[in-house]
Amino acid sequence: MGLTAIDLGLRGAASGVFLLIVLAALQRRPANQNVLLGIAMCAGGIFYAIVTAPNFPKTAWWWTLPILSAQPAVFWLWARAAFDDDFVLKRWHGAMWLSVVAYGFAITLGWAYWPALAGAGGRVLALGTLVLALAAAVQTIKTWRADLVARRRRLRLAILAINVLLIAAVAVAGFAAIPVAVPGAPGSFPTALGLFLVAILAGLGAFATQPAVPVNDATAAIASSDAREADRATAGRVVVDPILLRRLDHLMTVERTYRQEGLAIGALAARLDVPEHRLRQAINEGLGYRNFNAFLNRYRIEDARLVLSDVTQREVPVLTIAMDAGFQSIGPFNRAFKAETGVTPTEFRREALSRPETDCDPGIGGDPGINQPRREIG
Repeated sequence: MGLTAIDLGLRGAASGVFLLIVLAALQRRPANQNVLLGIAMCAGGIFYAIVTAPNFPKTAWWWTLPILSAQPAVFWLWARAAFDDDFVLKRWHGAMWLSVVAYGFAITLGWAYWPALAGAGGRVLALGTLVLALAAAVQTIKTWRADLVARRRRLRLAILAINVLLIAAVAVAGFAAIPVAVPGAPGSFPTALGLFLVAILAGLGAFATQPAVPVNDATAAIASSDAREADRATAGRVVVDPILLRRLDHLMTVERTYRQEGLAIGALAARLDVPEHRLRQAINEGLGYRNFNAFLNRYRIEDARLVLSDVTQREVPVLTIAMDAGFQSIGPFNRAFKAETGVTPTEFRREALSRPETDCDPGIGGDPGINQPRREIG
């Protein structure tokens, strides 16, 4: 009874933290996909904590298990949105979630009539759970190096590891023909402890103070560095070195280092002879970027825009322009270019060359060493 009481206490505490996160997010009137998926994850955590608690009525399994079985799909979407700044939620993602729920209902409702078939279906569902957990893990690892937000880098792996373990436990139960997470069964203390740890990590991520980004233009960042130095004591945080910002700006706008194919932040830090964490901080807090690839792509796209707007280079293939700017293939270039400008490179070239010469992109100029790419605070 003592262990059961602790189990229930951990579940109650986890549910309380998840509920606080949801309420705080709703007060901000969420409009972006990251917040909405975070709310869905927290709501799923509350639901999971309740329906897998000891002595939960078994009569509710027929409708709780299908919803639980679809939670890995929500987790995968959340991982994509949280760790990939370019991810866009689409309608087919919602259709996938509904399909998993419907499949789960088919299994639970068919268990009494076709137990062998339902058992096979449960193992297929468990396999899908493992695939989604693996996909979320791969997404986290793939984008971890390019992530410039220090707090997100620290929290993402811990949250992911615990969530993947929980999902793997559910999948193993499915392979063993055991009801998902054994709802209502005693001895579920490890599940309760895992939920509690996830809730604490999620709370730290949701309520920790975001590092203030001072400005969103490199030139202004350098020019205002003295004022920020004066505020260092009151701000209570490390100020980005203005000399490092100048050196970084020189590498990008004069030496055009962004054209180097496959440039990684470690190689750029080596060029500047600074620790990698200092360079991450400079780009994130000093220039307002959340992702290293987004930082490079702004320079590369501005470079490409200059060439695409140049009437003397109208015969140069778009692929050549993309490769010269530092992209490794045409696909990522087209996606990044359209995300930045709203049109494809071919459409941009056609519109730019059809305008009179005096109207062609006045905000860029002729020398990318003089005109800086625009920055946005992430």
